[in-house]
Amino acid sequence: MFAPKALTRRSFAATFNMPALPAVGEVKEYKNYIDGKWVSSKATVWTDQICPLTQRVLGRVPQTTDAEFNEATENANEAFKKWKMTSVSARVRHMFLFQDLLKVHQKGLAEAICWEHGKPIADGMGDVFRGYEVAEHACSFPSLLQGETMQNVSTGIDIQSYRQPLGVCAGITPYNFPAMVPLWMYPLAITAGNTFICKPSERVPYTTELIVDMLAASGVPAGVVNIVHGGKDTVDNICDHPDIKAVSFVGANHAGEYIYTRASATGKRAQVNMGAKNHCIVLPDADVVDTVNAITGACFGSTGQRCMAISVVVLVGDADKLVPHLVEKASKLTIGPGHENHDVGPTNNKALLANIERLIADGEKNASLLLDGRNPKVEGYPDGNWIGPSIIDGCD
Repeated sequence: MFAPKALTRRSFAATFNMPALPAVGEVKEYKNYIDGKWVSSKATVWTDQICPLTQRVLGRVPQTTDAEFNEATENANEAFKKWKMTSVSARVRHMFLFQDLLKVHQKGLAEAICWEHGKPIADGMGDVFRGYEVAEHACSFPSLLQGETMQNVSTGIDIQSYRQPLGVCAGITPYNFPAMVPLWMYPLAITAGNTFICKPSERVPYTTELIVDMLAASGVPAGVVNIVHGGKDTVDNICDHPDIKAVSFVGANHAGEYIYTRASATGKRAQVNMGAKNHCIVLPDADVVDTVNAITGACFGSTGQRCMAISVVVLVGDADKLVPHLVEKASKLTIGPGHENHDVGPTNNKALLANIERLIADGEKNASLLLDGRNPKVEGYPDGNWIGPSIIDGCD
């Protein structure tokens, strides 16, 4: 029942036909994935997925009902009873097939990320690459899941330890890396013998849909991974449901602190990765060209929408000689739609854009604004969430 499908590397592309992006003007209705099937929701509340280039509605994302959520969790719990008994080597064979599917379809997934998130395809390729690296790592679990033994730890006492799956685990993922962050979670969880419930961001659910179809094509049984959509109500259900044993989250501080507190209160293991403010310290002997290139990429890649983005550069001594070079380099970055692979794409949504503009205005008021990226004009996309590279000098 749990044997992988007989696929070879050469047959992947023919066996799994990656769906085309939704047609222009089409409004996609997203579904939950329960017991290996995409199921329409009976939700009464829906969230619009908005195009970052045009502001038109790309899709409608349901607020999963309590009954639907409970069905998904029950299904994952039932699947766990058989999946945990599947040999590690059999689970790993599924993952070998899955990670190869991710590689074969990396470009198509990057285009999907560009379509719904807005980031350039080159950034989307990196998004997928960092994800399938984790799936590759899961293929090493036959050795990593080994336990330990020690004889005579005390007189007449030996120790044996085993690594055993917990049960149903869950992940709550952010908008900024639609492929990478979910792939941080369920490939490791399910290869270790757990089952998984994933709640993708309402802003970027399409990439998750494609990847889960690839997971099914790799032979992972129905029920091992389920997808539920929604906002805070779905998050609360994940934190509260007694059959969910562990929760992983990546996102902003406020949400992360809330999830950690609520999930921990119900006895769950909670792994919460929250926002960051990254500083780059430049010493006087730093190579000018290499440093400027590195800082520019770290600051403005993916329009700064990543937790490892450098937002503050601390220049030590006469390292401030780099400032004109940074301004010149950043001013030459191109701004435009991600499918044309410009250096800087749009921000994902208007709220993010407004916050960036607010921060620039504050810098202009309280320091020196060396490069102002507000209100750039991008031909053909007057309604895009555009912001160009900006550099503020002298902040305390």
